[in-house]
Amino acid sequence: MKNSLIGFLFFFLFSSLLHSQEFEATLQLRPRLEYRNGFKTLLDSEQEAITFISQRSRVQLDFNNEALSLRFSLQNVRTWGDVSPVTTFDKNGVAVFEAYAQYLVNDKVFLRFGRQILSYDNQRILGALDWAQQGQSHDAMLINIDPAVNHKLQLVGALNEDGEDLFRNPYLVNTYKNLQLAHYNIKMGASAVSFLFLNTGYEFDLDAATRKTQYIQTFGSYYSFNSGSWFGDLAGYGQTGERTGKAVKAYYTGGNLNYRLNGTWAIGAGAEYFTGTKISEGEGSHRSFSPLFGTNHGFNGQMDYFYVGNHFNSVGLKDLYGKLSFRIKVAEIHLMPHVFYSAVPIPDPEGNGNSYLGTEIDIFGSHKIRKDLTASLGYSQMFGSNTLELLKGGDASRIQNWAWVMISFHPQVFSISK
Repeated sequence: MKNSLIGFLFFFLFSSLLHSQEFEATLQLRPRLEYRNGFKTLLDSEQEAITFISQRSRVQLDFNNEALSLRFSLQNVRTWGDVSPVTTFDKNGVAVFEAYAQYLVNDKVFLRFGRQILSYDNQRILGALDWAQQGQSHDAMLINIDPAVNHKLQLVGALNEDGEDLFRNPYLVNTYKNLQLAHYNIKMGASAVSFLFLNTGYEFDLDAATRKTQYIQTFGSYYSFNSGSWFGDLAGYGQTGERTGKAVKAYYTGGNLNYRLNGTWAIGAGAEYFTGTKISEGEGSHRSFSPLFGTNHGFNGQMDYFYVGNHFNSVGLKDLYGKLSFRIKVAEIHLMPHVFYSAVPIPDPEGNGNSYLGTEIDIFGSHKIRKDLTASLGYSQMFGSNTLELLKGGDASRIQNWAWVMISFHPQVFSISK
């Protein structure tokens, strides 16, 4: 069935070239070697480091004519050795990453239906999550409106079920039940400002007999500028609604300021603050801000101790960081130190409250060998505190570090225009 579907798709796209303008096929193979010795959480004295290689293999087909665009992207994500060399099956199989159709209504409006990436601003709330081998995409309908020059409005809606049932069943997939989004962006010369409103509905078991969809509203603004030697951004978001029967009252703010010393070197500093919930009985509301669908690996340290599949509904975070960057035409390298604190104190066994979690040093860079081949690498080390031990477990006194090397092959296989 799968082979028949792919064959039909190729037949449709090639035959459409008789009346279309463009058809393009690209491939991506991205193996990544990782050495994890305290990645995401502190290892204890008995646990050992692990080394492995993961790989993304992706094919993307794009078709475009005057009013119609289609994208179809398949991928396989694997860890080398997760199946036998003589296996008759694949552990993860082939999955659809993107599959959407886009219709240009006029020069100001287009509609898009299907599985697609939702990525806005600096990807703090919604992003492509490209670092993760599987990436992140959504089943959604999108309306794009350009009401004036340098103005863009996008409206998004999604409604999720886990099958074509005859009656309502609990939705058990680990994501939202429905989503509504509005994003407005205005460009003003060297700066831009965006406004976001996001409403997400999640199903929860409130008790043994009641399952209900509860809604979280995320709203705020993002500002960025790039003028002369100075560049940076500033953002603030609030969250309200309900989660597991409790009110949500949370907010986030973050920003950074950078200066280009010359055409090669730049320095900068920034900070982020996420509200958190106290570790105590009887907390009346959720005060932990959630970045939801952001590309969180790009923030709060590359060792992913915070908000990458963890630290949600927790004690919040204060992240103070600096950045030193070196860039030339085909290569770049960055040094980023982070100092982490919890937003609310974490009590120790004696009842004292502490908030310092640790310091992380990240060094990472990339080299573009040719236009379709890039090599990247990085090294990070976490200097955790006893408070981080209380929060995540493990042994803060042992060395906790992470190193990786990645090669991305991304050739265009062919492109046909008419």
